[in-house]
Order: sequence, then C-alpha cells, then structure tokens
Amino acid sequence: MTTTLATDRGEHPATPVLPTADAHLTLRPVPTGDARITGGFWAVRQERNGRDAVRGAHALLEAAGNFRNLRIAAGLEEGDATGPVFMDSDVTKWLEAVAWEYGRAPADDLLDLQREVTALYAQAQADDGYLDSVQQVRGNGERYTDLKWSHELYCAGHLYQAAVAQHRATGDTGLLEVAIRNADHLVRTFGDGTAPDGTPKTRDIDGHPVVEMGLVELYRETGTRAYLDLAHWFVDARGHGIIERAGGEPTYFSDRVPTRQATTVEGHAVRAVYLAAGAVDVAIETGDTELLAASEQQFADMMATKAFITGGLGARWDGEAFGDPYELPTDRGYAETCAAIGGVQWAWRLLLATGKPVYADAIERLLYNAFLAGVSLGGTEYFYVNPLQQRDHANQDENRSPAHGRRGWFDCACCPPNIMRTFASLDGYLATATDGGLQVQQYATASLGPVDVETGYPHDGRVRVTVTEDGPLSLGLRIPAWSDTTTVTGPDGSASPAAGTLHVIDREWSAGDTVELAFDTTPHRYVADARIDASRGQVAIERGPLVYAVEQADQQGFTVDDLTVDAAAAITEEQRDELLDGVVTLRIPGRAPSERMQATWPYRRLDGPGGTGRASEATSVADVAVSDDRAPSLPAGSPVTATAVPYYAWANRAPAPMRVWLPLAR
Repeated sequence: MTTTLATDRGEHPATPVLPTADAHLTLRPVPTGDARITGGFWAVRQERNGRDAVRGAHALLEAAGNFRNLRIAAGLEEGDATGPVFMDSDVTKWLEAVAWEYGRAPADDLLDLQREVTALYAQAQADDGYLDSVQQVRGNGERYTDLKWSHELYCAGHLYQAAVAQHRATGDTGLLEVAIRNADHLVRTFGDGTAPDGTPKTRDIDGHPVVEMGLVELYRETGTRAYLDLAHWFVDARGHGIIERAGGEPTYFSDRVPTRQATTVEGHAVRAVYLAAGAVDVAIETGDTELLAASEQQFADMMATKAFITGGLGARWDGEAFGDPYELPTDRGYAETCAAIGGVQWAWRLLLATGKPVYADAIERLLYNAFLAGVSLGGTEYFYVNPLQQRDHANQDENRSPAHGRRGWFDCACCPPNIMRTFASLDGYLATATDGGLQVQQYATASLGPVDVETGYPHDGRVRVTVTEDGPLSLGLRIPAWSDTTTVTGPDGSASPAAGTLHVIDREWSAGDTVELAFDTTPHRYVADARIDASRGQVAIERGPLVYAVEQADQQGFTVDDLTVDAAAAITEEQRDELLDGVVTLRIPGRAPSERMQATWPYRRLDGPGGTGRASEATSVADVAVSDDRAPSLPAGSPVTATAVPYYAWANRAPAPMRVWLPLAR
C-alpha cells in the first residue's frame, strides 16, 4: 500500500461532489478550498463535531465490534463477526468524516486515525479486491448470494465515498487504492456481458442503494469510465424484477418501477433518496436528460405529498418507509436522520444540474430542521427517528424511540457517522459557481472565495456580503421562499427581489464593497393540506427557515398535550442568549384546562344537546369525569401563553412532551 501526503494541501474544506469538466451542469461546486465556514451557527456545530464526535467515534466503533470484524477478516484475530451485516459502512462513513474534518482543521491525530484504519482495510481486502468483513467472516467464502439484504455493494459505495474524501482532503492514496481494487472487482463481476473468465456477469442489484453515488464519484476522481458505466447499469437495472425474483418485495427496495419511469419515491426512505441522488450523478455525467427529468418529477412529488413540514422523509416505522401520499403522522412519523441527509445529497445534485433555487430552499429546510434535530447541541448524542410529536407519558419501548432521549450510539448505527460526515463536509454546500459568477446558496458566516459573509442566521435575517477582490463578478444571492419581503442594498442602490428566486448583481466590484440583505423573519402559522389527516385542524409555526415546537420544559401550569392555540392572536419574539446555545423563542397565545380530567368516553357528538357541539361544563366535569394526572384534556380551558423553541433544539434538556402541530382553540 502506498500512502502519500501532498505537501501543498494545507486546509482544504470539503468538496463532496466534484463533477468532471464535461459534466452537464448549470452550476458547479466552488473550487476546492474556496468555501469555508468561519463563524456563527454552523461553526459551533462543526467544532463540536470535530472535537468530540469524530474523535470520540473511534472508541465507539471499537466497542461496537466494527474494527474487530475487520481484524478477523484480515486474519489478525479469530472469532465470529459482530453486529449487522453493514458494519463496515459505519466505519467508512466515519473515515469520510475524518477526512473532511482534516480538510477543515488539519491535525496529526486525525491522520493517525485515518492511516490506522485504512491499513486495516487494506489487510482485510481479498486478493481479487472483494471486501466486506462481515460477509468474509460469516459467509464461508460465498459472495453476493442475497444482495437484497447483504449490503455488500452498499458497503462498497460508502468505501468509495470515504476514499475520495480522503484523497481530496489529505492527499493520502491508501484507501483510494483499496477502493479502486474493489471497484475493478465489481466491474468484472456485475452487469451485462461476460466476465474475464468467460462466464456471464452477475445481473443483480443491492437492496440498499449508495454504490451508484460512490462509483460516480470514484469515476470523477480517477477518470475510469467503467465505474460510471457500472453505476449507470445499476440505476437502470432497477424496476425490472431482479429483487422480486429473488424473493424481495419490490416497493420496499425501490424496485417496482424503472428509475426513469418512476414519478414518485416509495419504499424504504433512505434507500429511495440514495438511489435518486445516484441517478442524478449518472445523469449529470452522461447527459441523460430523461433520467434527470424523471428525478426532478420524483423530487417534486416527494416534497408535495410525502415530506413533513420539517422536511423529514419517511412516514412509517414499518419498513422505515415513505407511506402513501399525505400519510404524514405526527407522533409516529419516522423521518430518519439518514433520510434527511440523503435528501440533502439529492437536492444538491439537482441544484447543480438545474440551477433552480427550489432545491437550495429544500436543502435549507432539510438541514435546519430534519437533519439538525437528529443530533444534540453538544454533538455527541443522536436521534435515529424524528417525529413531530411526543406525548405525555410516552412509553420507552423500541431502542430508537425518542422517548428514551438522545442516544450516544445505536445497535444499527447508520445515523451517527452519517451526521459526522455531513457536518464535516457542510462547507461544500454553501455556494455554487459559474464562469465569472458565484451564487450564495446557504447563508452562514463564511469565506466564499471572492466574498466574505457575516450573519446571525438562522435566528437573524440580516446578512452582510463583502467582496474581497477587485474586478467583475456576477454575484447571485438566493432569496428564500419563506421571506415575504426582502431588501437587498448594495453599491447600486436597493432592490426588493421576489421570494424563491436568485437575485443577481453583475458588475465591476472593488474590494470592500458590501451588499446587505434583510430577510423577513416574521413568525407565521401554517396549516396542512386537508389530506394530511394527522395535522388537520392544527397549525405549525415557522420563523425564518426554522420550524418551531412547543416543548414541556418551557411551559408552566399546563401540559403540552392539552394546549390549543388561537388562530390569529399576535405571536411575540424574545431573544434568549442563555437558552439552548442562544435562540429566539416565540410566545404563542392559547388555552389549556386549569385541571386535567379524564372522560369516560373521549368522543362527543358535534350536534349534541344545545347544538353547540360542546358538552356542558356539568356534563364534562361533574358527571362523567374523574381526576387523572395522565388524562387527555377536555375542551374547556383558560388563557395561557405557550413558549416555542426551534424544533431542532428539542430534547436537549430531558425527554419530554413536545409537539410541532398545535390544535386550534375552538
């Protein structure tokens, strides 16, 4: 194994998607190293992620048995494999995080961790390039016999992503060499035609996509066209009965409809969005306009019918799956953290391909709400599942249930290292570029090549952009869809661009020129489509890019479950620097019962006696109710003021009742 470190690397923040020069794009990622978060909201989270989570995960992976599996496969230890079949993928997602973290903040201990584990991968790899430690230990020499469940290619895809990250961020080639040997093995094994030994290649696909993204990025890094061709084959092989003939349920595996014919996402949410992101990668590099158009349709339908207001993806615990259209339960919503990350990856590729601001808006919603809710403020405790409601006295049943509070690790630990690599690579998602142009897509205090950005976003809607170089520049500024009125003030005066657009200032600049943006962060109530049964008759509240939640820790004298809110009363704001790393809280007028009661039957006639649809006080309290501190509330209530905090910050004090959708007071 050759391990080299380029001497000129310095600090190189992530460029996780780097299309080739011939790719079919509207926008490109900014050049490697040109985008760097330098302060503010995301810098705090990146620093904690690198200092505590990424470095601390080495011990957690050791304790969980991930490294031991590799040592057994390498012949360094004896024994049986530990954990799920995809244990290697947790290691490679972590290795990707280590690489991007080194690019963000170089440190020798990160290189030491990277090289130690990379050497272990090289030792575990079979002579022909095959590599999957659990299968090597448990499989008695068999390979690819149950791809719908074995995750062998899924683990390969994450290996490729980690290898590319390591090479781009550090210059080390060790893991890249392992990845190339494995990818060459896949090229010899899968697809149409014959293998080098004259036997037919294997026409099979992995039950969990991600190898498609990995192969395309490996092609981009190495120039080996066979990797792109195999990714294209895997994308187009879905929906033609391969998994169904192997005994798998095709909807669950996103295999019911061919990828380029599908009009929506379905089945296991993470599988679906990873496949979609890989399909866009293929479309970008091959110019496959049909595949790109299909992906745009699928994304639009997902956001219109299958996304929670947080951007969370996946309605069902059963199968970790997208449900039917508008099936979006609040308390049993799944919204797996990994699905949010996959949604960001998909939207980013669509943004590069099309240049449409709607995808940058989606990334913002997913990052601040669906993704960020999955990790504690401290950065080392996690939610696998992100529902929009937790009831009073919720039962702590399944290991992933948020009723337990955040967890330091999981038996199925896909989410923690996925979060780590996303934080470490976040710089790469801030901006895009064109010839002579820069587009600011996400607002954070950052250095973005020819401009610096300062902002208190997302709590403050004011942004200052300072040009740092003399010369011509076409500066694009995303105007979020949620900002009703936006003022942009620059050297040429003021403008009021429309929400959901890209505002472009094309001029000759002098270093030090500034542009001021003022977004409208007025809190607003939102109602759900009437077909979303779980949220009918309720409102959710957003301020700027943030969805808010009412959490029990902030309430006095009533339980969150009992709260109803007024439809039109003024919502007031309060800056709370001492609370939850500093947030703007919202004060929401509502009603709650002064005493909790439990009725003998929790349903009432709408056209009951008196025609008011409301039981009398005598009936509801004196005649048919008994005191019970766990009881649901009765309709009557006294005026109260509820305090709401950003949804991403809930459960950082203790597991407690919480809800995003708030019933309207009668």
